[in-house]
Amino acid sequence: MATVHLRIGDLVWGKLGRYPPWPGKIVSPPKDLKKPRGKKCFFVKFFGTEDHAWIKVEQLKPYHPHKEEMIKINKGKRFQQAVDAVEEYLKKAKGKDQTHSDDKSKSEKGRKTAKPMKIIEEDDEDPFKGGLSDKEQTDSDPEPSSVQRLVAGTVSGFKWESSPVKDDPHFHHFLLSQSEKPASSMEPITKRLKIIEEDTKSTSIQAADSTAINGSITPTDKRIGFLGLGLMGSGVVSNLLKMGHVVTVWNRTAEKCDLFIQEGARLGRTPAEVVSMCDITFSCVSDPKAARDLVLGPSGVLQGIRPGKCYVEMSTVDPETITELAQVITSRGGRFLEAPVSGSQQLSNDGMLVIVAAGDRSVYEDCSSCFQAMGKTSFFIGEAGNAARMMLILNMVQGSFMATIAEGLTLAQATGQSQQTFLDILCQGQMASTFVDQKCQNILQGNFKPDYYLKHIQKDLRLAISMGDSVNHPTPMAAAANEVYKRAKALDQSDNDMSAVYRAYIH
Repeated sequence: MATVHLRIGDLVWGKLGRYPPWPGKIVSPPKDLKKPRGKKCFFVKFFGTEDHAWIKVEQLKPYHPHKEEMIKINKGKRFQQAVDAVEEYLKKAKGKDQTHSDDKSKSEKGRKTAKPMKIIEEDDEDPFKGGLSDKEQTDSDPEPSSVQRLVAGTVSGFKWESSPVKDDPHFHHFLLSQSEKPASSMEPITKRLKIIEEDTKSTSIQAADSTAINGSITPTDKRIGFLGLGLMGSGVVSNLLKMGHVVTVWNRTAEKCDLFIQEGARLGRTPAEVVSMCDITFSCVSDPKAARDLVLGPSGVLQGIRPGKCYVEMSTVDPETITELAQVITSRGGRFLEAPVSGSQQLSNDGMLVIVAAGDRSVYEDCSSCFQAMGKTSFFIGEAGNAARMMLILNMVQGSFMATIAEGLTLAQATGQSQQTFLDILCQGQMASTFVDQKCQNILQGNFKPDYYLKHIQKDLRLAISMGDSVNHPTPMAAAANEVYKRAKALDQSDNDMSAVYRAYIH
């Protein structure tokens, strides 16, 4: 391949995963972020966002020669904000150049033109050594705007070399607003369809891509409705809109809809109106009572159901509630799917949820682009009620594990051991995970901002214990953890993150 004439400081158009070409600047990577081995790429900071990533050279094009072309094929609001940020950056740079033009003209006489950076192979010397200093990089880079994620959409007419995730296992993507360290390595998810016949005769299907790192998604032409804009629902709707879906939203607190209306969503005045206007309506609320009220209450979902309308329940509830909702929806000619999600607010925002679906298989298939927008993987596991059972078991394990970790941290402190050292050792062993690291760090920092509400994990534990009782199966670990969460709730921790269960041990 011919040498690509790019170097640190150059403005470029970079193609990152499923996102359209976006303006950025080649910069020096953080010291602890190594260049992917064997890959010809540059580290790019994108304008108008706080996203940084290693981008392959075939996914980069010089900024100025392609500016007109890019602006023609992308009219999004956030894209325009990014272009404006580039222009503001150039204006500032030009001002600095004019201020020092006399000095520069003297010092540059006779100076040789800088050589273009050579694209290195795996064993070549790191080209970023000797690049911009941290201060120079900070001073010269544009200030990030409040927009923290790239707008999405299908961009036609611009040819980029295909870059499937399976060929790029060293891809790094992170937000500096979170940390200057790279995110934990993520196992690449490639599009696949695996059908496994289990003993229960249910079918498990893994069919959706990781939308944080995979290629473009073609949005369904069906009209999408979404009810419930809480911690999880907000991130889901944001990603549906970014992927080009037509979405109508409703929330009990109407003000929460405003941000999404500004981003292109439509507003529904009642759940019934949303269902009437849309082909597929999703809901994501807090508990079984809220799920029932949404469907059966005044101006509820059931009043908008007509033959062929699809309703997807994403709330984590008990299987009995799912069975009831499925019956009333289908009795009106509607089609029903349950699709609770495993994850947190951050994973919802990142489009990295895991979706567990059951019910009408054809609805699951109709929701394909929606699930790809909101999650990294989806599973279909048979008849309605199965997903509720599976999600309660998953959350039972997670909630019990969190309580045990909190118990370990407090016991370390009580016996005179360093909590940080406990965490460091834990994260070097077989139990190492992003979940453990993030939750423990939050505990040590006293940061209990909700990523998954404590009251919700306690609700899931309670429902899982009840489900165990219904089949005469013991759940002693979950029962013990449930008591600790109840203690935390009594200490007014309900609306904090689940990691606030720690406080149950120190009061």
